[in-house]
Amino acid sequence: MHKFGEFVVKHRKLILIISIILLVPSIIGFKATRVNYDILTYLPGDIKTIQGQNILTEDFDMGAYSIVVLKNMPSKDIIKLEEKIEKEIDNVEMCASIADVTGEEFPLEMLPEGVTDRVYKNGETLLLVTFKDAISSDKTMESIQKLRDITDERCMISGMSATLLDTRILSESEITIYVVIAVILCLLILTISLDSFVAPVLLLLNIGFAILYNMGSNIFLGEISYITKAISAVLQLGVTMDFAIFLYHSFVAEKENTTNANEAMAAAIGKTLVSVLGSSLTTFAGFIALCSMDLTLGKDIGIVMAKGIVFGLICVVTVLPALILACNNLIEKTKHKELMPKFTKLSNFVVKYHILFILLFIVVLPFAFYGYKNTEVYYKLDASLPKDLPSVSANTEVKDTFKIVSPELLLVDSKLSNEEINKMLDEIEDVEGIDWALGVTKLEKAGVPEGMIPEDLVKKVQNDKYKVVVINSLYEMATPEINDQIAKVNGIIEKYDENAILAGEGPLMNDLVTVSDHDFNSVNIVSIVVIFILMFFVLKSVSLPVILISIIELAIFINMGIPYYTKTVLPFVSSIVIGTIQLGATIDYAILITTKYVGKRKEGANKKDAVNFALSTSISSIFVSGLCFFAATFGVGVYSKIEMISSLCTLMARGAIVSMFTVVLVLPAFLMLFDKLICKTTIGMKKCK
Repeated sequence: MHKFGEFVVKHRKLILIISIILLVPSIIGFKATRVNYDILTYLPGDIKTIQGQNILTEDFDMGAYSIVVLKNMPSKDIIKLEEKIEKEIDNVEMCASIADVTGEEFPLEMLPEGVTDRVYKNGETLLLVTFKDAISSDKTMESIQKLRDITDERCMISGMSATLLDTRILSESEITIYVVIAVILCLLILTISLDSFVAPVLLLLNIGFAILYNMGSNIFLGEISYITKAISAVLQLGVTMDFAIFLYHSFVAEKENTTNANEAMAAAIGKTLVSVLGSSLTTFAGFIALCSMDLTLGKDIGIVMAKGIVFGLICVVTVLPALILACNNLIEKTKHKELMPKFTKLSNFVVKYHILFILLFIVVLPFAFYGYKNTEVYYKLDASLPKDLPSVSANTEVKDTFKIVSPELLLVDSKLSNEEINKMLDEIEDVEGIDWALGVTKLEKAGVPEGMIPEDLVKKVQNDKYKVVVINSLYEMATPEINDQIAKVNGIIEKYDENAILAGEGPLMNDLVTVSDHDFNSVNIVSIVVIFILMFFVLKSVSLPVILISIIELAIFINMGIPYYTKTVLPFVSSIVIGTIQLGATIDYAILITTKYVGKRKEGANKKDAVNFALSTSISSIFVSGLCFFAATFGVGVYSKIEMISSLCTLMARGAIVSMFTVVLVLPAFLMLFDKLICKTTIGMKKCK
């Protein structure tokens, strides 16, 4: 490792030049990487609803749709608008409204009541616009923007694609501010904790290099989710800052033994690699564990963040040394007294009253675990967005005025007779919470003669394989009520056509709930097992991994249990990934204390002195690390208007603080309590007294 350090120091100028040149392709890659704003696309491809969505896209050119609310617009203007939309937006497959059936002159008020309740009410008419491309495709979102440009203030555009477009606009307007807030808060923490005003700037600059390399390399993945893009920079900053701080502290310590800065840095690089390799592996493993999720959003976040750990480590032992040596004179000129206290009294107190903290653990654990298990989550995607966004307002208008809450699209065999289809739809309408089920065959029963239905419209909703039926549920998407309802509707459908597919937003959200519930349990188990195995080899112990994971799991229970007691409902993504992220990112705090404790015990120190030494020499580093993680994520949690992002960052920020205090207060007590067991189950400690 020392030879590697000497190599870096010798070629530091070349390394700095290459690292700056590499920023160019990284920025290009970052700009060129597509961002996906639709979480539903991360569902497994083999489920029926996704297959149904593919059929709608490929066979009916109905990849997405939008229901447009037209206020006080006469039939002739509606027909003109439809013609304009179909002419100017090539991605539009169909525009359909009741005006297509009645013609320009027929007053909409004269329609049968069964029709007006569905598509015309209080001067408002519904216009259905379908798009050829998929819900989240760039072309569909461009089409939604063009649709907004074409229409005026009398039109409100609803639908998932419109919601995704608003999410993109809002996310892109916020993401730069996320990074600025994180940098400012981290700079403040580092200035307090380090001994130079210039050193914090260099540390942050180094992390900036690593973040750009990581984000630029995402181009090889094809695309990343907007959640990954929003949190990856601040999360990488939070979890890799430890590496940079350790290198700087090692460099400062080595300079006390030699007057040659190059020699000091070579030694510091070697020590940093040895020290942070183990801890970086646990963080890396935590993110890789996310790849086990059936919802491939976990894989998206996991791969990007795992890469971030690798780039962070590489930059710390190459780019950062070059930056520090280039600015060494400036660092010396801007030296100041460290403002971070040593916490000696706290260390003595924790060791002296360790039984108190054991009792505290026993008392807090059941309450934390109960809160953790009972914290509520929501799955409705637009619920995480501000209510005043155009799409959210339109969705609310469609729901409140026309009671179109959770539309579903049913694909049935085209060979099924009209009589059988109508009988099936009658049964579906009898299911509690179903408002209506409507197909071409049902229009006759609503008072619209078959001859009045345009042939082009018929062709767009049925072909030689399938007939499309629209079902409207009065239940909100992703609720237990609609999930039970979907099960009942599927039961009815299977009696008439066992190969029929219930697709659309409601069933997709139902699958999202099912997949996410499975992922919540599986990803936590996978992360615990993977990190346990890694720590078994790093610490060479059977008992220590159990103790350390138990401490961090308590911190996770506390963090995730707090929302239950504060009556806060979390977005489902937060509940799935936060445990794995917190475990992987903060287990390092516990490893730092534990390795020092083991080292002292092997040297012959008694358990009290070993624990006291380990805690007193680690507590400052843990506090700086935890506060940096907090600073990198807290500001984003407070600022972001997208609750999916703000919730994740708030939980990460709070998790860093909770883990920090749990490790400092409870872990030393556990090491004292289980010292005999640790000595018997750890290689090299059996002779410890």
